[in-house]
Amino acid sequence: MNALLRRIAAEFGTPAVVVDLAKVERNIARVQAACDAAGVSIRPHIKTHKSPVFGKMQRDAGAKGITCQKIGEAEIFADAGFDDILISYNLLGEEKVGRLARVMQRATVTVAADNPTVVAGLPRAAELSGRTLDVVVECDTGRKRAGVETPAEAVALAKDIASRPGLTFAGFMLYPPENAWRETQAFLDAAMAGVRAAGLPEPRIVSSGGTPNLAGLGKIAGVTEHRAGTYIFNDRMMVACGAASLDDCALTVVATVVSRAAPERGILDAGSKTLTSDTGGLDGYGLILEHPEGRIAKLAEEHGFLDLSRCNERPQIGDVVRVIPNHVCVVVNMVDRLVATRGDDIVGEIPVAARGRIA
Repeated sequence: MNALLRRIAAEFGTPAVVVDLAKVERNIARVQAACDAAGVSIRPHIKTHKSPVFGKMQRDAGAKGITCQKIGEAEIFADAGFDDILISYNLLGEEKVGRLARVMQRATVTVAADNPTVVAGLPRAAELSGRTLDVVVECDTGRKRAGVETPAEAVALAKDIASRPGLTFAGFMLYPPENAWRETQAFLDAAMAGVRAAGLPEPRIVSSGGTPNLAGLGKIAGVTEHRAGTYIFNDRMMVACGAASLDDCALTVVATVVSRAAPERGILDAGSKTLTSDTGGLDGYGLILEHPEGRIAKLAEEHGFLDLSRCNERPQIGDVVRVIPNHVCVVVNMVDRLVATRGDDIVGEIPVAARGRIA
């Protein structure tokens, strides 16, 4: 157990969620350079870090605006002075529209929509804020999550947006499957042709997304920006899909072995309230860097169940270890602070300011 882990355990207790700032900076610089080379802006998705501190690092490196998934995140970042915010989620209801209007009064906001019901509610936000609202049409090109399913639907919704008072049709938002470049290109080409034929303004934004899709930067002609979030920290899922290496994983959960009741098993003090129950399709619930042959086989709320049957060297009670989580975004959302390190030094704490902003 190295001195830094002992210091973290002594000063902050475990489990602690720890971020290596040198790796964060390297991840930001690498993705910014890749986007610059492809002629595409990076619009980071802050759902991963939920912190204006990291958002400013991305902005200072050259990022164009930010992406938020929910109004609550946009509120925090607008309060922190961020402008050019894309909310990449359907917003419904008076409460959301009122909050959107208040964010619009202090930041430039673009929202996504994939149906006429959402579009019909948005002019009220423009009216309340006294500002025009840009709207992009969310398109599904095979992921089967949200988005219109055909170019004709995309054009119809673009025309609906353009017809509404206070709204401007700004373009299209995509989240392509990693193996659907040609299908996505065909969809986008047809949608672009349709809006031109309808006499609508040339789309200003064509936004693609996903950290795994960074490998395809430049493969879809017409894309102007890319939304990615996980790349700033990375996790086991990003390693598994080839989007990152273990050395690119900037966030770890520092945990203590608190029980070794039998030779082949043990307990970590990090359970589902820290590591999350999201397997991401992987074996176990995280990678223990000091004991990679070990498995976090299951979780209770505060217990990580260790299967040590394949370990030649097995941790002892009191040992402090580092775990790379399967899904880093969920881990960050469950803590109030991140412990920041650089090399072998503890730099301080970074608040997770938008933690829990799920609405």
